This record gives sequence, structure tokens and C-alpha cells, in this order.
Amino acid sequence: MKIEAETYSEMVRYVGKLLRDHFGKGPTSIYITYKHPFITIHLRDFMAPMERVLIERNEINRVEETRDLIMENILPIMKASLNKMIPVEIDKLYFNWSLEDQAGMILGVMGSGDESSVPWPDEVDKEAFRQEVNLLTKKGQKTPEKTELYWLSDRTIVAKRQGILVRIEKELISNGYAEELVLTKRPMEKQLVREARLEEIMKKKIQEIFVDWDFDEDIGYIVLVTE
Repeated sequence: MKIEAETYSEMVRYVGKLLRDHFGKGPTSIYITYKHPFITIHLRDFMAPMERVLIERNEINRVEETRDLIMENILPIMKASLNKMIPVEIDKLYFNWSLEDQAGMILGVMGSGDESSVPWPDEVDKEAFRQEVNLLTKKGQKTPEKTELYWLSDRTIVAKRQGILVRIEKELISNGYAEELVLTKRPMEKQLVREARLEEIMKKKIQEIFVDWDFDEDIGYIVLVTE
């Protein structure tokens, strides 16, 4: 399904205003990509003046913690509004930032989906890509029980990994340390992606990396934006 131009513009305006109302500054540009079962909302030039000051003082975790709190409050509102705009049902929304690039990614998941429903380019070895994702995940956690790959557009690739949490992570989550775990895992996993052979396999440069997890379902997402 393709998002109609009028609906696309409405979604861009809505997301921009919602973020501006809650963060004090909205992104300069918003790019939306949809291929079932995902919708990605890519935010560019998204950094409030106060956040710049904190980052200059190396208070990156403080910025991420604050953003996490705000997003947890507005994601239910965003999901309900987006579901009224498009003829599909978004089940869950995830998010992550690339603060060094002043960018962000909101990932919408629309129920069950199969990677075979999304065409993969013939020139990119899909199984080699999957093996590399499994390997980088094993280095940080364990080999996923299942890895699904989605080539949403020429610039946007999603990797969905199921069954990746190790016992210590599950214990931390059950003891109320989910936020601390996320803040630790984000930079680690992004570094593992950078060290992997994904660019070599894709024959594309990775511009931005976004990661997020569903701890309840034991699922991890990687979203790559390429040049």
C-alpha cells in the first residue's frame, strides 16, 4: 500500500507539531516510508538548544533519559492519531536517536508480517546479511532464535531479531532496571553494527543506525539508513 500524498503531508504535519509541542523544537524534515508490516518516520535536524548544551558537556545519557520520558508519554497519542490517518493498524511504536547526527527514527509495527512479502534486491546477498546480523547480535547478547530482514526502500532496512535476551538482562528487566539496560545497550549495539560487514554486503554506506527493543516480547530491532 502506498500512502497518498495528502495523507503523507497530514502525517508529516502532525508528527512535526506533536514533537514541537513536547520538545520545544520539531525536526526540520520528516521522511515516512511504509511497507507492511513497518512504517518508519525518519526525523532530521532534531535538537533543542538545551540539548545541545548538555551534549557539549557530555551529558548524553541525561538527554536520552529525558527524551525517553517524553516519548513514553506521547507514543500512545501518536499511535492513536496515525491509526486514524491510514487504513492499517499500528500495534506498537518504537524510537531511537542518533544524537551526533541530530536525527531520530520512529518505527511503527503493524501486527504479523512475513519478510517474504517485502522484495529484497537481487544484488544483495540476503543470507550473508542475515548471518552478519546474527553474528553481531551474538557478540552483544546471543544468536537470535529468528532473524527477519526487510528492505523497505533504497535507504531504509529493518532487521527484526527474536529471542535475544540473556539471563542477566532478563533479571535486570524484572528488577526494574530496563531504562539503565537500554542506555547501556544502545551505544554498544550501534558499535557492533559499525564493526560488522553489513556495508560490504550491501555495497552501501550506512549513514545512521537506530536500535530499540521490546523486552516483553524478547525482540530487538535495528533500522539502518544508508546514503
